[in-house]
Amino acid sequence: MHVTIRQLKVFQSVARYLSYSRAAEALFLSQPAVSMQIKQLEENCGLPLFEQIGKKIFLTDAGKEFAHYCRIINDQLDEMDSVFEELRGVERGHLSLTVASTANPFCTRLLAIFGQRVPHLTVSLDVTNRQGLLRQLDLNETDLVIMGQPPQGMDVEAEAFMDNPLVVIAPPEHHLSGQAAIPLQALEAAPFVVREKSSGTRIAMERFFEKAGIRLNAGIEMRSNEALQQAVQAGLGLGIVSHHTLELELETHRLVVLDVDQFPIMRQWYLVHRRGKRLSPIARGFREFILNEATSLWKLPV
Repeated sequence: MHVTIRQLKVFQSVARYLSYSRAAEALFLSQPAVSMQIKQLEENCGLPLFEQIGKKIFLTDAGKEFAHYCRIINDQLDEMDSVFEELRGVERGHLSLTVASTANPFCTRLLAIFGQRVPHLTVSLDVTNRQGLLRQLDLNETDLVIMGQPPQGMDVEAEAFMDNPLVVIAPPEHHLSGQAAIPLQALEAAPFVVREKSSGTRIAMERFFEKAGIRLNAGIEMRSNEALQQAVQAGLGLGIVSHHTLELELETHRLVVLDVDQFPIMRQWYLVHRRGKRLSPIARGFREFILNEATSLWKLPV
């Protein structure tokens, strides 16, 4: 079977998005070019790799097998790159980093500082929700992941590097704003804007209030931290977010942190990667930088 690296990349992009048009956009190619590459690949394999049902496309059994071997081939190519990067040293290289959307505010700052120390660094940064983080870890598509709650039942290494306090936020004009030692029971009457059920923040919040015997009125659900904060600013309800995400909102007085009894909920930020993954010199250097310096370089917004 004759398969090119280009065809592998095109196949993986189509398999990831299950869309020729979205794959074309991600690869900066035309949709006909993507379709042609897949057609040539299927002709080489002698089997269909995708099937269309209605307006949607799906992987065939052969496509699923091909995706499995693509991951193995990519791992081997990544390992080859790592070996040659190691021979070149840590003054240059490429870092693939995936971060939870709630970690993006401080991660971009830390990346900028690290980039000043490694002048020839290139970075692929993907900011996504928890489902996206778990998928990339499962498929070994990234070097390192920064997230708030490491996955259970997945073969990963997770190292805590910084506190991640969750706080209750409100618009400045809210009637609880400025009050001291607000009892938890006072929150039961208030509507809440919450993240999606798979969110690490949502999971931690629900565990906390269930243990405290408090039932929240979670009326509105948002899939991003930015949307949640905007909804709280608009007066649609209270919210619970990482304190690390509030720098601009607190500086501009768009939101306030409520002084609620037993808050903040203390969590940790974790640096995560697949167990046994051979990290490149750049990835190892970034790992050491985060573990040793993140806490001193980033302070909570006030």
